[in-house]
Amino acid sequence: MPTYPAPAVTFVRGEGSWLWDDEGRRYLDLLSGLAVTSLGHSHPAVADALAEQARTLLHVSNLFGTTIGPEVAATLDRLLGVGQPGWPAEGTRGQVFFCNSGAEANECAIKLARRFGGRGRHVVVSALQSFHGRTLATLHATGQPAKHEGFQPLPEGFRHVPWADLDELERALDTTVAAVLLEPVQGEGGVNPATEAYFRGVRRLCDERGILMMVDEVQSGLGRCGRWFAHQALGVVPDVVTMAKALGNGVPIGACWAKREVAAAFEPGDHATTFGGQPLATAAARAVLAVMEAEDVPARATRAGDRLRAALADMPGVSAVRGLGLLLGVELDGHDAKAVVTRLLELGAVANAVTPTALRLAPSLLITDDELDHAVELIGKALA
Repeated sequence: MPTYPAPAVTFVRGEGSWLWDDEGRRYLDLLSGLAVTSLGHSHPAVADALAEQARTLLHVSNLFGTTIGPEVAATLDRLLGVGQPGWPAEGTRGQVFFCNSGAEANECAIKLARRFGGRGRHVVVSALQSFHGRTLATLHATGQPAKHEGFQPLPEGFRHVPWADLDELERALDTTVAAVLLEPVQGEGGVNPATEAYFRGVRRLCDERGILMMVDEVQSGLGRCGRWFAHQALGVVPDVVTMAKALGNGVPIGACWAKREVAAAFEPGDHATTFGGQPLATAAARAVLAVMEAEDVPARATRAGDRLRAALADMPGVSAVRGLGLLLGVELDGHDAKAVVTRLLELGAVANAVTPTALRLAPSLLITDDELDHAVELIGKALA
């Protein structure tokens, strides 16, 4: 169906930070399939895990147990607690619902908020410029009204406030509100990081009113922003955290984590998914998380992000570089971002225009210094 424009390039193979098209030409991937292939393309540990699991057990449905999902859930719970005060040294703080995408993870969070709030307390407040998915509910949670118009009427129960404006948020929190849903770094909105003061203020308002603080880490989580989850640098412990993208390194899997007392609002039959948490996807996730921990990807993202930011900040044609770790928005001075992306593709690099004036860079977290230097060289050529 014509939901995307005709592709400029058709890729047939990938390895590490590189892609090859159907004519044999090589490209440096600075986008990672929209922050998905965080370990690079065709990582051998993930490929081996998939091959082994494909020969072992693919699917039985969630009417029955499997062994890998609980292990991955426990790992995610542990990583969410890194550096967080009061997190149990043993056991778990929360519970996980596995699904197939970030939109489904946010859909789960929205349904959980409604069950937690109860009838009459169902509104979810999110920020303008946000992006939370393309299902009808997550589309309405997305704070981009232009994306809503073709699909009206959308489900009711969503309210939008200006990004990073605590006073406007407070005014929006009436007795009908069940939850606040925010990204710690707005990805599709232009790579806009939240401040610690803002997130601490949101946490305070939610605590005062008994409202859930739900954090969308679909793009920013799993090491990309220099911590296991970007909100960990903002001084808060959310009630609900959603994730996907990098969790499977290209295999579709999403997850919605919630504190145990919040997750308890769900009862059997309240929410479900046929494929969520099936063995192939969780085997990929288990391998991904193991490599991420072995490589200490948050530290790698910090170092590589600092190197890339420093090299780009003084480049002619760049007015600012924003973001955290290896999720960066490069604000251009006097350039059309789409034209620059087109020129980059001609030069052999993949990025995207996240706004009319800004590039988004989200390379592999395992990118080498030589590859980063080559990326800077290509961006300089494109801008020149």
